[in-house]
Amino acid sequence: MTSASPASADPPRPLWRRLAESGAVRSALVPAGTCVAVLLLLSAYTAVGAAGEPPGAIEVNGARVFQPDGSANTMAFFSLTNTGGAEDVLESVSSPDLGVTVLARTAWENGKSRMELVGPVTLPAGGSLRMDASTVKVAVLDPPDLELGEEIRFDLWFRNSGRTEATAVTVNPGPLW
Repeated sequence: MTSASPASADPPRPLWRRLAESGAVRSALVPAGTCVAVLLLLSAYTAVGAAGEPPGAIEVNGARVFQPDGSANTMAFFSLTNTGGAEDVLESVSSPDLGVTVLARTAWENGKSRMELVGPVTLPAGGSLRMDASTVKVAVLDPPDLELGEEIRFDLWFRNSGRTEATAVTVNPGPLW
C-alpha cells in the first residue's frame, strides 16, 4: 500500500481563491458595480438641482369674506400668488369658523345667476389668482352672523404645498379690489 507523503499534498486554498476561481466573485461584481454607478449618477443629478422642482410657495393676500345678508350663503375671496418653481393646485378651502365651504363660480343662465361648483384650480409657477365674484370664489354655505371687521380663519389646501393658513376680514358686500 502506498501512501502519499505529506510534502506532496496540496495545501488547502484560501476561501477567496476558491470563490474567485469558481466565478462567484465575477458574477457578483456586475450587479454591485451597476448599483454603485446608479447611486453616483443619482447623487450627481440631485446635487445639480435637476431632480425635480420644489413645491409651490403660496402667498395669500387681501383675504375677505362678505358679511352675510341673511341669504343662504356668502362668499370669501383671496388673492393667491405662487412664488415657487412649480405649479400647484388649490384643491379645497375650509374654515373652522364657518362650516361648509366650497370652490365655486357664478354662472349666468337666462339673465339669472347661480352658483356652480368648480374643481381644483391650477396656480402656475410664478402665477397668481385674484378671486372675485365673476371668477373663482369660496362659497360659504349657511354662514353664521359675522360682524364687520371680524377675522375668520381659513385653510387653503394645495396638492403640493399642503395647507396654507389665511385670515380673512369680514367686509360689506361690494367691490373687493
